[in-house]
Amino acid sequence: MTGELKAEQPGNKASRAAIELLYQLADDDFILSYRGSEWLGLAPHIEEDVAFSSISQDTMGHASMYYQILEEMGEGSSDDLAHLRKAEERRNSILAERANGPGHYLQNPQYDWAFAVVRNFFYIYAKKVKMESLKTSSFLPLRTAAVKISMELHYHLLHWKTWFLQLMQAGGEARRRMEEAASGTYTMMGDLLNLGPFAEEMQAEGLIAGEEQLLISLEANLSSVFEAAGSLFPRQFGLDLGNGREGQHTKDLTEALDTLSEVYRSDPAACW
Repeated sequence: MTGELKAEQPGNKASRAAIELLYQLADDDFILSYRGSEWLGLAPHIEEDVAFSSISQDTMGHASMYYQILEEMGEGSSDDLAHLRKAEERRNSILAERANGPGHYLQNPQYDWAFAVVRNFFYIYAKKVKMESLKTSSFLPLRTAAVKISMELHYHLLHWKTWFLQLMQAGGEARRRMEEAASGTYTMMGDLLNLGPFAEEMQAEGLIAGEEQLLISLEANLSSVFEAAGSLFPRQFGLDLGNGREGQHTKDLTEALDTLSEVYRSDPAACW
């Protein structure tokens, strides 16, 4: 971690709101990168296997960056923050934790590529909106992280936008499955731009734009892509499955954490 990101620099004393925001950002990227890793060897073709793996690795790196800042704030070891916290302590969006589909990636996986494309497409656009806001955050470590992450995010967005448009414009079953995935996935997105119980403090302190402004920016971006695809933009944005920012999660998260952290939990004192 470079000195630029040090949270204890003069003038960068972190508030509880800043810490809460960092947990949201870190947990989102941490669990979504794991869901991406489950596609290794299962993507539609070998080139996508490589590309998706690279994107997931980048995303895990972004989570690590946030956890490192939290460690510098005195929240504990970055590895412990990633692996030892219980599901109810996580602040990730429910969209990020949802399983890729029935089955297990090692045993009879029946994953849905349409859902994978739509979820990542929506998620990356929401992440882009947040990064643009964080570039002017009052908290220097967040500003610095946003600039670094945005450089990789540009390529992630191009990748998923290309898949989204190609499948939407393919017609037939591809378009039908994509539109079903888009409609169903959008209902899970209510907490992705939710800032949790410290939302007012985050905005008052200039950490990030307010939820309404973030949503307006997201829908403006997404609407233009749906228009290019000749498809209607879904509007059922809500909290149907709960609010992950308040520790409300599905069993998918518990199962994912059990698998993801199994090795680390076997010996937390080891040097990994």
